[in-house]
Amino acid sequence: MTLDLRGGTALITGASSGLGVEFARRFAARGSDLVLVARRVDRLEKLAAELRAAARVRVEVVPADLGVTGAASALHEELDRRGIRVTSLVNNAGFGTHGAFDEADPERMLSEIQLNVATLVELSRAFMPQLLEGHGALVTVASTAAYQPTPGMAVYGATKAFVLSFTEALWAEARGTGLRVLAVSPGSTKTEFFDVVGTDDASVGRQQTASQVIDATFHELDRANGGPSVISGRVNHLTALGTRLLSRRALTQTSARVLGEIRMSKRSRRADAK
Repeated sequence: MTLDLRGGTALITGASSGLGVEFARRFAARGSDLVLVARRVDRLEKLAAELRAAARVRVEVVPADLGVTGAASALHEELDRRGIRVTSLVNNAGFGTHGAFDEADPERMLSEIQLNVATLVELSRAFMPQLLEGHGALVTVASTAAYQPTPGMAVYGATKAFVLSFTEALWAEARGTGLRVLAVSPGSTKTEFFDVVGTDDASVGRQQTASQVIDATFHELDRANGGPSVISGRVNHLTALGTRLLSRRALTQTSARVLGEIRMSKRSRRADAK
């Protein structure tokens, strides 16, 4: 059963690169109008022109930094001003940080939490009344990092664990409404993610393409009895299942080894105490 998106409008965050671009192309190919949101307006405009020509759909561009407080309500107000009602929402925007927690930039860490968690929740709530009126989808991008602690990326992994749990709960609440809710968990993917992180040390295993991740997403959305979440890639799926076999202690120690054994510094603790 193919999810029919014709005549609807999909709001896609983080639409200037990577998974966001591929989500936009797939929704457009299924006949959905689009609202593309990201900070880089030049990239958004280029993608919008491509999709208008290729799919003959309406594409609105809204440049916005969703990593700041109040961004979600401002976006909702802007679309209301433009007379746009949203039938699908793809919460794709997010970023990760890498390194020992005691050396983390506090402002960047809080921006990470704001974008990955707070804005995602605020957008989902703001547009939920509109989403429930149609037969579209609410998709959130979690991560395989959601399935275990991630030493060296402690905040990122925790935000994605939140996204996974939050979305699966909404899936249960939305049953019978016509809205499809899904969290997709990619593993390492060929996007700009590691450029933002600042290192590829957190990349584990063979990288997938953005297209493969979106294939897995729509395969699950198209199922008549689709589940609340999907892990992209068979190896990633098996690895995530394997985390259930370990104690929390063993799982955390294993994750630490895989992610480079990043440790906090005693020196920094002494400096803070002075």
